[in-house]
Amino acid sequence: MIIGDRLRKLRETKKLSQGDIENRTGLLRCYISRVENGHTVPNIETLQKLAGALEVPLWKMFHEGERSVRPLHLRLEDDRKESRKDSKFIVALSRQLARMKHRDRNLLLHLAQKMAGQRYLKSVRKA
Repeated sequence: MIIGDRLRKLRETKKLSQGDIENRTGLLRCYISRVENGHTVPNIETLQKLAGALEVPLWKMFHEGERSVRPLHLRLEDDRKESRKDSKFIVALSRQLARMKHRDRNLLLHLAQKMAGQRYLKSVRKA
């Protein structure tokens, strides 16, 4: 499923125009149109804004059912070159993430994105 199609369907179900979404999110109407038509893929922060504007939980942007999706379980493939220690860490991390509340997982994801963005900016500035 393409995120733009899902966004349009949710917006039309709520009987909202792209202008309504623009007013609620601060995103330009032309940007919303580009997302709906598949020309642009929004980042997670933008998806959170769009979900907030549509008054739906973030998972609804990816899943049509009435229940939230099951937590992600990471599986390691044999052809990957991660060390055994890294593999054990990833499996343990996926178990802990599965036990977390939805809101806490979103908060952790947001924090990780902010940290990754800051690290990226620091590396660009040094170059």
